[in-house]
Order: sequence, then structure tokens, then C-alpha cells
Amino acid sequence: MTSLLLPRQDGSLEEYRLQGSPIIRPASVPRFNRIAYAAAHVVSDPLRDADPWGNPAIDWEATMAFRHHLWSLGFKIAEAMDTAQRGMGLSWAGAQELIRRSLAEARSVPGADLACGAGTDHLAAADARSIEDVIAAYEEQVGFVEGEGGRAIMMASRALARVARSGDDYRRVYGHILAQAKDKIVLHWLGDMFDPQLKGYWGSGNFGEALETVLSIIEENSAKVEGIKISLLDNAKEVALRDRLPDGVLCFTGDDFNYAELIEGGGEEYSHALLGIFDAVAPSASKALAALAAGDLATFRGVIEPTVPLSRKIFEAPTQYYKAGVVFLAWLNGHQRHFTLPAGLQSARGLLHYAEIFRLADRANVLDRPELAAARMRRLLAVLGVEQAA
Repeated sequence: MTSLLLPRQDGSLEEYRLQGSPIIRPASVPRFNRIAYAAAHVVSDPLRDADPWGNPAIDWEATMAFRHHLWSLGFKIAEAMDTAQRGMGLSWAGAQELIRRSLAEARSVPGADLACGAGTDHLAAADARSIEDVIAAYEEQVGFVEGEGGRAIMMASRALARVARSGDDYRRVYGHILAQAKDKIVLHWLGDMFDPQLKGYWGSGNFGEALETVLSIIEENSAKVEGIKISLLDNAKEVALRDRLPDGVLCFTGDDFNYAELIEGGGEEYSHALLGIFDAVAPSASKALAALAAGDLATFRGVIEPTVPLSRKIFEAPTQYYKAGVVFLAWLNGHQRHFTLPAGLQSARGLLHYAEIFRLADRANVLDRPELAAARMRRLLAVLGVEQAA
């Protein structure tokens, strides 16, 4: 049995023996009875990365290969979103290239689907002077996505959070963009635990008041809203929103703490999914969703519930650094040849965090190639001063 020495919180080392069993890949692309978007990361290219903070280089071949991995497991892709480090390493120029390439790749894969993040991140929040500035920024990005033949996910805007004075300002911006959109759009309620600059989004720090604002926007524009992703890491708040959505408008869980119960739901009440954790646990999530579609609740729960403690660790505060854990697992599982992120974001988490992710991933059967994962973990441990026993 494979084992290695891992650090513990008290500074000591323990011998950890791997116990998990990899999830067997499906013979064909599975079908789900929930819409399931996986928000996908980008792969940096350390061999070309002369300016990782200012202009990080992207390994496009590995980045596209990972999208094929997700499509093969039945997922739609939420492209150029927070998981791809929008505003934390990936610029709008980089996002445009990512969107172009992913849309082209999708056209080459039967049944492949994706929607693309459109926000205002090319407008620095500090440079926004008016609501008109925000509207113009959204118009540019939504226009780009639609001009490339894609569908847009309307990302939360730091600039709007800075200049808006009330819920009416949000109604004005969203109403304007939705009215001129070619296709239905997915809205995104991203909590300030993911991005502190979004505090007070929808015009209030009070959930009840914010909820009324966003519901009014959806009701006034329901013909142009496919659904809303809510990422507040609070299942009660998600259910409160979900229960009041107009007919035909979908709720996409973005709750990386409570997704298992929200996706399962009860009867006709459940959430669809648009999740960053699906990037990291794709084979498990795919198997679980296929079982749910087949009415096999025991398998759904047995496969997906062990991934929840892992997800809660990856998304622990400061939550905005969860991308490091997602890419760490992509590296352990052989989807990229190195453990680096755009803007050097791997440094945002420490060795104790990564060691616990390794343990939880093994226990959740998320390590697809255990021997490879153990070998790579040993190399990381050695670099950070933890030598293995001879």
C-alpha cells in the first residue's frame, strides 16, 4: 500500500497510507437530469512565463485538453469565470482568447456546450465614475461573447458595486444589458467571501433587501434570463431565492459547501449546478449525477457526499484562493505537468492546506492515478522541506 509522510497542524509528521479507489470513467458520455456546468481553470505555462503577475502565459493545449476531459464526463463548461482567475491573474485580453479557443473547441465535439463569463473587469473599479461606465463595460464583454457565437453568464461587477448607490442602479444596469441581449443570460450572485470587493452587491448588505432587488430584476426581464447562479455558501439563502424564481427561470447552485443536498433537493424542488468544485472532482460528480438521473439515490449520495469535506477545505476562508486547491488536484491527477497558477497564486495556500486536501481527496476517491498523485506530492513535500523516509 502506498504511503508517505505528511505534516500535521502541530508540526509533526505522520505516515499516511492511501486508501481510495479511483472512479471508473464512463464508456460513453453520461446523461444527467440536472444541468451541470463545471467552471474550468486555466493552465499556466511556466516555460514562457516571463511576467507571471502582470501578463501570465497560458498553456493553451493543456487548457483545452482539460475542457475535453470535462465534456467527456457530461458537463457543460462555465468558461472564463472566477475559477479561471478572472480578475486574479487572467485579464480581459486573456479571457477573450480563452473564450475564442473554447468556443472553437466546442464546435469540434458533438454535444459539447458552454457559456462564457462576461463582466466589467477590463474597467478597474477605481476608474469607474458612473453607471454609464459600467453599462458600456458590460456591453463590450457581452457583445464580444455573443459576437463569437457564445452565450453569456453576466458576472458580478466590482465597478458596479463601487458606483451603485441603491438597488435602482442595479435594476438600471441589468435591465439595459438584458434588454439588448441576443440570447438568454445566466446571472451570477457572487458573495463577498469569494470577492471582498462585491460586498453589498444588489445595493444592500442585508440579504432580504438584496433578494428583493435581484428578484425584481429577474421578474422584469424573465424572458431574457435562463437562470441565476447563487454563490453565498448558505443553503438556506439559496432555497429562499430558488423558491421565489418565476416559472422557467433556473437556480444554479454555486454553493461549494452544500451542493450535494441542493442538487438532490426534494421532489420538484432542486438546484441545477454551476460549480468550481466540479473542476476538481469531475469523475465523481459525473458518476453521481448519472446515478441521480437513473433514480439511484444511494449511489448518488455515496459518491458525492465524500467530496463535500474536500470541497469545504478547498473553499475555506480566504475563499477567493480556492483556485489553488483546484489546480493542485489537476496537477496530482495528471492534467498538467506542473503546479503553478497564473499570478503565482499557488503561494496563496500553505503546505498544511495542501496536505489536508491530499488526505481528503484520497478518502473521497478523487485521486484518479494514486501512484502519480503520491509521487507528485512527495516532490512538493521535498521542495518545502519535508523529506520522505528512505
